[in-house]
Amino acid sequence: QVQLVESGGGLVQAGGSLTLSCAASGSIFSINVMGWYRQAPGKQRELVASITRVGRTNYADSVKGRVTISRDNAKNTVSLQMTNLKPEDTAVYYCNGGWPYNYWGQGTQVTVSS
Repeated sequence: QVQLVESGGGLVQAGGSLTLSCAASGSIFSINVMGWYRQAPGKQRELVASITRVGRTNYADSVKGRVTISRDNAKNTVSLQMTNLKPEDTAVYYCNGGWPYNYWGQGTQVTVSS
C-alpha cells in the first residue's frame, strides 16, 4: 500500500500559477500511470492529467497548454504545474496512483478568484 500526500494548493488570482506536489510513501516505479484529478463542488471527479512510468503524458482538453505533469520515479513524486489559472479551475485536486493499482491522496484545495 502506497500513501499519497498532496501539497501546494491555495488561493490564487485568475492568471496566476500554482505547482501541486504529490509525495508517495513508497516506490511509484511499479505504478504505470500516475495522475491528477479534480473535483469541483457539485461535479464529478475528472482527470486533469496523467503520466506513464516512461513519461508519456495525457491532458484534459480544458487544461492543455496551461498544465504540465511530471514525475520523478527516484524521488517518488509527481508534480502538476499550472499556469494561467481560471476560476473554473477551482476544485479539490487529487493525486492518483493508477494502473495497476488505485491509490488516492486526500486532496488539496485550489481556489482561483476572478
